[in-house]
Amino acid sequence: MSAPDGSPVGAERSIGQLFASATAEMSALVHDEIALAKAQLKQDVKRGATSGGAFSAAGAVLIFSLPMLNFALAYGIRTWSDWNLAVCFLLSFAANVLVAGGLALIGMVFAKKAKKSKGPQKVAASMKETAVVLQKAKPHPRPELAQDHVPEAIEAVARSSS
Repeated sequence: MSAPDGSPVGAERSIGQLFASATAEMSALVHDEIALAKAQLKQDVKRGATSGGAFSAAGAVLIFSLPMLNFALAYGIRTWSDWNLAVCFLLSFAANVLVAGGLALIGMVFAKKAKKSKGPQKVAASMKETAVVLQKAKPHPRPELAQDHVPEAIEAVARSSS
């Protein structure tokens, strides 16, 4: 049995070798996580597209079945009332106009509410404020190292890996 870098498992490895092995394993783990996220996103998009297609087909079938409903309504009125067939079709048309008018009123109410809503303007203002804050942000100050001074931890790693 051997470690990912090819050295035997029980053997003494330097800190540099351990660090390199850990870095390689972390890199592989990150790449695998990204691949998994891409696969899940692709599957979700595929399901969403299938769902949208099914809803579109259902809407098309419903729209094409409305004339049949109008004929059924007109002939039903004729059967119950013995009125002239033309009058029955006019009543069917009037029922459609009433339903369409009601739906139009509901649409107008919601459109007025949407027009009064300031949601997009609030989001845009918030994003502008965030951009202003981020432009003024400064990076966290870090102590500068002298060019000839190397921290002890780096020297220890350099000595143990050689």
